[in-house]
Amino acid sequence: MKVIEIKNLEKVYNETSVPVHAVNGVNLEIGKGEFSAIVGPSGCGKTTLLNLIGGLDYPTSGEIFIGETKINDLKEKELIDFRLNNIGFVFQDYNLIPVLTAKENIEFILELQGWAKSDIEKRSTELLKAVGLFDRKNNKPSELSGGQQQRVAVARALASKPKFVLADEPTANLDSKSTENLLEIMEELNRIEEVTFIFATHDSRVMKRAHRIITLEDGKIIDDNINN
Repeated sequence: MKVIEIKNLEKVYNETSVPVHAVNGVNLEIGKGEFSAIVGPSGCGKTTLLNLIGGLDYPTSGEIFIGETKINDLKEKELIDFRLNNIGFVFQDYNLIPVLTAKENIEFILELQGWAKSDIEKRSTELLKAVGLFDRKNNKPSELSGGQQQRVAVARALASKPKFVLADEPTANLDSKSTENLLEIMEELNRIEEVTFIFATHDSRVMKRAHRIITLEDGKIIDDNINN
């Protein structure tokens, strides 16, 4: 089942001066439950493509369908609501709310969505255990290591059971041990929750674990392979 379908996607910067084709004629389908990596050198368009899929930016042309919804037709407020209810994000620099505890960071999105308190408590507890941080639930981000903060970010991204999770260079600030630990957790959550993960990365450790490798060069897909 297709979760994402992209047709003839273009993102051009500096259109009126010296055009830069950050994403250049991309056609792509991502299925439910995939654990895929978009790879390529810096400047190839990985992050731009992820931002377009996540509705953080609008394309110059082309179409992006999330399920049956064409998101590039949505107005800004509609897009904000759509992101909240359908897409999880994991960023390179964690993006946790510093004044909230690990547990509160995970619960925040569920409160925004209007979940019942009992369901919020159950879901946050479930995820804190899944990422191995139940004993650190009352710690604020400044009291956690980088690897622990990123595990909280993964739990937050999964909290509302989104259609998919976009992870932009999630291991860039982590050491080898923290990276392997994080990737093991993400693989396990991918299997248990059946949620689609899409990485943008140039980290070979992520590429090794990804089940599908989509290679970009100059904004174009030049290779798309199942990773055995």
